[in-house]
Amino acid sequence: MIRFITTFFAALLTAGWAVAAVEIQEVETPGGFKAWLVEEHSIPFAAIEIRFRGGTSLDADGKRGAVNLMTGLLEEGAGDLDAQAFAEARESLATSIRFDSHSDALTVSFRFLSENRDEAVELLRLAMNEPTFGDEAVERVRAQVLSGLRHNVTDPNEIARARFNELAWGPHPYGSNGEGSLESVAALTRQDLLDAHAGAMARDRVYVGAVGDITAEELSEVLDLLLGALPAEGAPLPTAASYAMPSGVTLVDFETPQSVAIFGHEGIDRDDPDFFPAFILNEVFGGSGFESRLMREVRVKRGLTYGIGSYLSPRDHGALTLGQVATVGNRMSETVEVVREEWARIAQGVTEEELEAAKLYLTGAYPLRFDGNAPIARIMVGMQMDDLPVEYIATRNDNVNAVTLDDITRVAERIFRPDDLHFVIVGQSDDVALD
Repeated sequence: MIRFITTFFAALLTAGWAVAAVEIQEVETPGGFKAWLVEEHSIPFAAIEIRFRGGTSLDADGKRGAVNLMTGLLEEGAGDLDAQAFAEARESLATSIRFDSHSDALTVSFRFLSENRDEAVELLRLAMNEPTFGDEAVERVRAQVLSGLRHNVTDPNEIARARFNELAWGPHPYGSNGEGSLESVAALTRQDLLDAHAGAMARDRVYVGAVGDITAEELSEVLDLLLGALPAEGAPLPTAASYAMPSGVTLVDFETPQSVAIFGHEGIDRDDPDFFPAFILNEVFGGSGFESRLMREVRVKRGLTYGIGSYLSPRDHGALTLGQVATVGNRMSETVEVVREEWARIAQGVTEEELEAAKLYLTGAYPLRFDGNAPIARIMVGMQMDDLPVEYIATRNDNVNAVTLDDITRVAERIFRPDDLHFVIVGQSDDVALD
């Protein structure tokens, strides 16, 4: 079944794309897989983005880091190809295959030339369905992961992020590093990787976006070939995360030239009716460029930092409103106080001028995201995972422009709660008062 829905957006697109109407097709394959497709046949090239919901949050108890390590091994030998033979085949086909995992999804990014489609699809099918997890490859990739974990304990930003997540989410998977720990990764076995593969890459949690020189019928054949033999059901998704962090300051003593702070509290879900006002509020408060309140007050007026910002972090099972800043240790106390003051001030709302400026930036920047096959495929998959309609691309800027000053005022106090604000500071900031 193929259902055609047309959505229009103005975008500056490369490689033959133009500012034009784009037709998104909703495709259902004979095997029952659903995908969104944008056909563009002017260039013999296509991109397919596949995501499996769950990601590193699916790690079994005591097996933290299994999904991450497994994902890193998918290109390190499959079928009768070892890692070198797989890399050589990929290069000879001029195709790009990339696997990645994060807390809510495992992603497959696939780009190929039309003339090599069949051979490239077969190579990806092997990687997705028949990874070998050979001993040599496992130990090589394990060593790379362990090296990264050792680096994390020397990086103030990583230390702050890990501590904030631990305090915020406790025993939920969001509360620990999806890459695992030195101990957990060292203990993972080949069977753990096989189990992680079956749990994370299953047919009941897959989303697909495709863009380029491929028809709906061809895409159907490709997807049934790539996905049809995967397990029907994956590991259970985690339950909702319970935010557990009180307001205050947590100081992690660490010798570093600049102290780092991550600050925030519980946030807003992506499907919340107030998300667009919250999104605009954050742009005014700590968004892009030098015009945000945080940048103006903390950097421009006081010279406390080179950069500061805030962002909304809605995930599948919990959401945060966050910010981050770095400054020399003896100026962190002043920085914290300014952030607190601005957090309380934004809770009262914004001016009409600030609202209009944020709208102008957000609506103008949106089309620039559609700058090629692969970015569009990623956007479409993200929309599906957020349960957004096909028409969202056409209506997104209308949703931004529809937000009124009354909406902002109504939502501001809900989204920015100074009494709940918590700072995790990593460095030597003895002048900061601990609550």
